Amino acid sequence: MAKPLKVDQVWMNRIAEQLDNMEFGSLHIVVHEGQIVQMERTERKRFGNTSSDASKQVSGRTSPRPLRKSGSE
Repeated sequence: MAKPLKVDQVWMNRIAEQLDNMEFGSLHIVVHEGQIVQMERTERKRFGNTSSDASKQVSGRTSPRPLRKSGSE
């Protein structure tokens, strides 16, 4: 039978710290025998495409080239 989860104010603060300033992402909380034992934070950074021309320079750098060409070229 599952043990009731024990979440005190210390853990609530730790969880809040991990979520602070996260715009996109996830927080996985691992529970073992009714106690939190691990947190895994995955954060995503999303960048909007401000130009329809992908070949324009961005911040003084050129757009990345494809890793390989297709077989027909």
